[in-house]
Amino acid sequence: MDNGDWGNRMTTPVTLNVGGHLYTTSLSTLQRYPDSMLGAMFRGDFPTTRDSQGNYFIDRDGTLFRYILNFLRTSELTLPVDFTETDLLRKEADFYQIEPLIQCLSDPKPLYPPDIFEQVVELSSTRKLSKYSNPVAVIITQLTITTKVHALLEGISNNFTKWNKHMMDTRDCQVSFTFGPCDYHQEVSLRVHLMDYIMKQGFTIRNTRVHHMSERANENTVEHHWTFCRPAHKVED
Repeated sequence: MDNGDWGNRMTTPVTLNVGGHLYTTSLSTLQRYPDSMLGAMFRGDFPTTRDSQGNYFIDRDGTLFRYILNFLRTSELTLPVDFTETDLLRKEADFYQIEPLIQCLSDPKPLYPPDIFEQVVELSSTRKLSKYSNPVAVIITQLTITTKVHALLEGISNNFTKWNKHMMDTRDCQVSFTFGPCDYHQEVSLRVHLMDYIMKQGFTIRNTRVHHMSERANENTVEHHWTFCRPAHKVED
């Protein structure tokens, strides 16, 4: 294999199914730490398992794997301020045998100075699809914004009146929009506008993830999630 072929192979996208969560990355990222389990696995030293779609399957915690993958990408451990699953993440790091990550988890350092904390916004798109129609038909789509930043929720309610007829009853920390089979394409437009609005408020995308599941015999559900974060100053009581 010449250098060009090797370079293409290292940058070719690889999709992993980790506990039902799909992640796409490059071979070079997975092999960043050659002595790790993932390094050995994608070097061919360990046997691999594929799911029904041909993705590499790993029977581990799919939600926590996003922190594993982000560490492989940046060699930095970045966790939300209110993160409470450090012990579970440490077990995942032990399983994947990523020694630098294990060391970071053994000696955690604060992400921000004491007077700074992190505000988080979660955006999720849930789409129910008919299994048996051709082409695949969308049954219903729902967009949900979840955050404790009430000013952001108020801004969405006030600035996205075009979609008022799709807005569901809002909760203290949520705004939801629901689209039926005839207007699901509007969900895509609203999602683009929402992401732009959230980022204009100073938030940046921390991570994304996709989850597939079957709830009923005749439909599939596909969920897309985006996490946005921004630092903020603590206000003294």
